[in-house]
Amino acid sequence: MSIIEKAVERLDRLKQAASEPAEQGQAPAAPEPVAEPVVATKAAPAKAAPAASAAPVAGEPPRTPARSVRIDLERLAARGFVTPDQPRSSIAEEFRIIKRPLLHNATDEGPAAIENGNLIMITSALPGEGKTFNAINLAISMAMELDYTVLLVDADVSRPSVLRELGLPAQPGLMDVLAGEVADLREVLLKTNIDKLSILPAGMPHQRATELLASEAMDHLLDQMAHRYADRIIIFDSPPVLVTTESRVLATHMGQVVLVVEAERTTHAHVRQALNTVEDCAVRLMVLNKSRERSVGGYYGYGYGYGYGYGHGQAQEAQPQAV
Repeated sequence: MSIIEKAVERLDRLKQAASEPAEQGQAPAAPEPVAEPVVATKAAPAKAAPAASAAPVAGEPPRTPARSVRIDLERLAARGFVTPDQPRSSIAEEFRIIKRPLLHNATDEGPAAIENGNLIMITSALPGEGKTFNAINLAISMAMELDYTVLLVDADVSRPSVLRELGLPAQPGLMDVLAGEVADLREVLLKTNIDKLSILPAGMPHQRATELLASEAMDHLLDQMAHRYADRIIIFDSPPVLVTTESRVLATHMGQVVLVVEAERTTHAHVRQALNTVEDCAVRLMVLNKSRERSVGGYYGYGYGYGYGYGHGQAQEAQPQAV
């Protein structure tokens, strides 16, 4: 019997009981309260509370996911670059040796620690000596290490070439951040298909590039780059030091400067002059590029040979030894 039928039956009994005393001349008893019938219904589903978003760290703006780009590794290898899928190539072996002192300087601790040692500027005295080639190869080679992440910055803001060499279209980047047209650096960082390698493009050309590189905004940006991630190595492909003033300004922020010297072309006078322009940086090193001498391993390295010179405080000229 349903709840409603039970309630109706009980109501009939109460009516009958009330009529009997009235027939006998008695006052009718107060009717017993009747409970309203209860009808079972399905409960409306509760609305799910909105998921709480991850709370931002105090003083830190919400994170913006980096954009992703894909580098054609086969094309890169065919053009003589280091690629992670060919770790034992001759060019990979050469840059494996070149990067060791740089990584040591970047991570050394204690009294010998170099301030901003993880900020490494690659430059040359004159255009065409191969600084971008070396910057890209060093960045990829370092990204192949187990313990580091690498950010490659195209700081040659007048003639940017990193993205072009990698077969990628022009993108907003460093100049857009410094000019205030992009609020968050993460908006212009490019994550690549090379594990642990990201790129910061030069961005749009700016007529006040030198002033922007010397600005407080650049100081803040470099400080953020140097200290935000302890395991990050930052490679700057900068303009030639004898052609523009941007690289001289940039060198004042660097922990290490690598001067690329083209074999049989760059004169000793140009090398000395170039080193003098970056004398504010305590660690200055040199790479001899495009050497025709046979390397120790018995190969030529895709037409490139690399010599290495090192100076701490006072740079030394690179010796023409093959690496």
